[in-house]
Amino acid sequence: MAIPMDGQRIASRRRVLKAGSIEFGGEEFECTIRNISDAGAALQVVTPLYIPDRFTLVVESEQSKRACRVIWRKQKRIGVTFD
Repeated sequence: MAIPMDGQRIASRRRVLKAGSIEFGGEEFECTIRNISDAGAALQVVTPLYIPDRFTLVVESEQSKRACRVIWRKQKRIGVTFD
Protein backbone atom coordinates (compact mmCIF):
# COMPACT_ATOMS: atom_id res chain seq x y z
CA MET A 1 0.00 0.00 0.00
CA ALA A 2 3.04 2.23 0.04
CA ILE A 3 2.84 4.95 -2.58
CA PRO A 4 6.09 5.82 -4.35
CA MET A 5 6.91 9.48 -4.98
CA ASP A 6 5.58 9.28 -8.54
CA GLY A 7 2.09 8.56 -7.09
CA GLN A 8 1.82 5.01 -8.45
CA ARG A 9 0.89 2.26 -6.00
CA ILE A 10 2.97 -0.88 -5.69
CA ALA A 11 -0.13 -3.10 -6.05
CA SER A 12 -3.58 -2.27 -7.39
CA ARG A 13 -6.34 -1.99 -4.80
CA ARG A 14 -9.67 -3.82 -4.86
CA ARG A 15 -12.66 -2.15 -3.24
CA VAL A 16 -14.28 -4.45 -0.71
CA LEU A 17 -16.62 -4.24 2.25
CA LYS A 18 -15.55 -7.02 4.60
CA ALA A 19 -15.72 -7.46 8.34
CA GLY A 20 -12.38 -7.87 10.07
CA SER A 21 -10.77 -7.56 13.44
CA ILE A 22 -7.59 -5.97 14.68
CA GLU A 23 -5.80 -8.13 17.26
CA PHE A 24 -2.89 -7.21 19.53
CA GLY A 25 -1.84 -7.95 23.10
CA GLY A 26 -4.96 -9.96 23.89
CA GLU A 27 -7.23 -7.12 22.67
CA GLU A 28 -9.55 -7.22 19.67
CA PHE A 29 -11.22 -4.33 17.82
CA GLU A 30 -13.71 -4.73 15.00
CA CYS A 31 -13.01 -3.01 11.69
CA THR A 32 -14.30 -2.86 8.15
CA ILE A 33 -11.90 -3.53 5.28
CA ARG A 34 -12.65 -0.88 2.63
CA ASN A 35 -9.98 -1.80 0.08
CA ILE A 36 -7.23 -4.35 -0.13
CA SER A 37 -4.26 -5.33 -2.28
CA ASP A 38 -1.43 -7.83 -2.01
CA ALA A 39 0.61 -5.11 -0.30
CA GLY A 40 -1.88 -3.65 2.21
CA ALA A 41 -5.35 -2.39 3.02
CA ALA A 42 -7.46 0.56 4.16
CA LEU A 43 -9.47 -0.15 7.29
CA GLN A 44 -12.41 1.75 8.74
CA VAL A 45 -12.38 1.84 12.55
CA VAL A 46 -14.41 3.50 15.30
CA THR A 47 -11.30 5.41 16.37
CA PRO A 48 -7.66 5.00 15.36
CA LEU A 49 -6.40 6.29 18.72
CA TYR A 50 -5.91 3.00 20.57
CA ILE A 51 -4.61 0.94 17.67
CA PRO A 52 -0.86 0.29 17.83
CA ASP A 53 1.54 0.67 14.91
CA ARG A 54 1.73 -3.13 14.49
CA PHE A 55 -1.07 -5.67 14.84
CA THR A 56 -2.70 -8.73 13.24
CA LEU A 57 -5.61 -8.28 10.84
CA VAL A 58 -8.05 -11.20 11.02
CA VAL A 59 -10.61 -11.83 8.27
CA GLU A 60 -12.87 -14.65 9.48
CA SER A 61 -14.71 -15.01 6.14
CA GLU A 62 -11.39 -15.87 4.49
CA GLN A 63 -9.89 -17.62 7.50
CA SER A 64 -6.83 -15.40 7.20
CA LYS A 65 -4.50 -13.57 9.55
CA ARG A 66 -2.02 -10.96 8.30
CA ALA A 67 0.67 -9.10 10.24
CA CYS A 68 0.24 -5.36 9.58
CA ARG A 69 2.07 -2.08 10.08
CA VAL A 70 0.17 1.22 10.10
CA ILE A 71 1.42 3.68 7.46
CA TRP A 72 -1.25 6.39 7.81
CA ARG A 73 -4.17 7.44 10.05
CA LYS A 74 -7.05 9.73 9.05
CA GLN A 75 -10.16 10.30 11.18
CA LYS A 76 -11.82 6.87 11.22
CA ARG A 77 -9.54 5.12 8.72
CA ILE A 78 -6.07 3.64 8.84
CA GLY A 79 -3.85 2.42 6.05
CA VAL A 80 -1.70 -0.62 6.61
CA THR A 81 1.01 -2.49 4.79
CA PHE A 82 1.32 -6.25 5.20
CA ASP A 83 4.54 -7.54 6.74
